[in-house]
Amino acid sequence: MRVLLADKLAAFVAPQLQDLGAEVFTEPALSGEALTARLAELDPHVLVVRSTKVQAPDFSAANALGLLIRAGAGVNTIDLEAASATGVYVTNCPGKNAAAVAELAIGHLLNLDRRIADNVAALREGRWDKKTFGAGRGLHGRKLAILGLGQIGEATARIARAMGMEVVAWSRSLTPERAAALGVGYAETPELAAEGADAISVHLAATPETRGRIGESVFAVMRRGGYVINTARAEVIDHAALEAAMADRELRAGLDVFPGEPSGKEGSFEDPLGRHERVYGTHHIGASTDEAEEAVGAEVVRIVAAFKRREPIPNCVNLARETSATHTLVVRHVDAVGVLAGVLGILSRAGHNVGEMQNILFSGGAAAVARIAVVGEPSEETLEEIRANERVFAAGVSAH
Repeated sequence: MRVLLADKLAAFVAPQLQDLGAEVFTEPALSGEALTARLAELDPHVLVVRSTKVQAPDFSAANALGLLIRAGAGVNTIDLEAASATGVYVTNCPGKNAAAVAELAIGHLLNLDRRIADNVAALREGRWDKKTFGAGRGLHGRKLAILGLGQIGEATARIARAMGMEVVAWSRSLTPERAAALGVGYAETPELAAEGADAISVHLAATPETRGRIGESVFAVMRRGGYVINTARAEVIDHAALEAAMADRELRAGLDVFPGEPSGKEGSFEDPLGRHERVYGTHHIGASTDEAEEAVGAEVVRIVAAFKRREPIPNCVNLARETSATHTLVVRHVDAVGVLAGVLGILSRAGHNVGEMQNILFSGGAAAVARIAVVGEPSEETLEEIRANERVFAAGVSAH
C-alpha cells in the first residue's frame, strides 16, 4: 500500500503508517499541477492533505487511489463529486482541532477588545500611547453570539462562559433543549442571536446554504462598535457587507480566513481586506498547534489502518445516504465459493442493478446471510431460480 502525504503532518505519522506495512512518501510541497503529475507517477492508494486542494484531474491521474484523507475538519478544498465518480472514499478528522480553533477565536476576541496587536506595533515603533489603548470595553458580562455550534463552537462557548460572558447560539441543528444543556441561550436565526451582541464568532461550514449568510442583516443588529470573528471559512461572510459595517457601525473584525488567500504556505497577499485598519488578521492558523496536529495525526493513522483492514471507513463524507434501490433481497446460504456470484448473475440477467450488498457470516463459517439492495422487485421466477441452488437455504424480498 502506497501512501502519499502531500502536506506537513505530525512527525510520528509516517513511521506509524510504515508500521502498518505502508510505503510512505512525504512530499508536503505538492500542489496544483505538480500534485497531479506526482499522483500519475506514484499512483498511491492513499492521499493525505491538509490545505492542499484536490480537484478532478487529481482523481483521474491516480488509478489506484481509494482513500483521500483531509487532515482537518472541512472538505471544501476537495472535489467531492469527482471523488465519488471515481469511487474514492473521502474522509476528514472532525473535532480534532476544536480546542486549537476555539483558542484562536478567543484570542481574536481579546485582541479586538484590548487592541493587543496595535499595542505591540506602537511599542516596536517607539511610541507610548496609553491614552489611545487604555479604552477597552472589557468582556465580562458582555454578549457573545456564536453562529454554528459544532465542536469548535461548543469549545468557544465554554471558554467565553468561563470568562463571564453571556453566550447565545444559533446553529441549524440546535434545539432549545441542547442549548440549555450547554448553558447557552437559544436563537432561531443568526439575526436573533446577534441582536444587541457585543461580538459574534462564526463557526459555520462552507455550503451553498451558508455562502455569504453572515452579512448586512446580522451586522445591522449588533451593538455599534462590536466585534466580528471568523475562524471558519471565508465564504460564509459577505465581505462587502462587513466592510460597509466597519465604516458605518464601527465594527472591528478578527479574521483567520480570507477570500482568495494563497494556496501555499507562503506568498504574496494583495487583498485589501488584510490591510484594512479595522481588520486584525491571522494567516489561517486556527488548527496550527502542536496539540491539534498530534490529534489529527493520530486520526489519520486510525483511518488508514481501517482502510488497510477493509473495515468501514471512519468519518467518510461522500457515501450515498440514499440509493435508487427499491427492494432488499435476503439470501441465506452456504458460505462457499460461487454462491453469491450465481445470485448476482441471476439478478443481472433479470435486469436488476445492485445498489448495496452486505454478506454476514455466522459463527463456524458454514453459513451466511446476504442482504442485497436492488432496483426493482425481483419476480417470483427470479426468486425460484435463486432458491434452486442447493446451497441456498432461503431467499426472500421486501420493499424499502
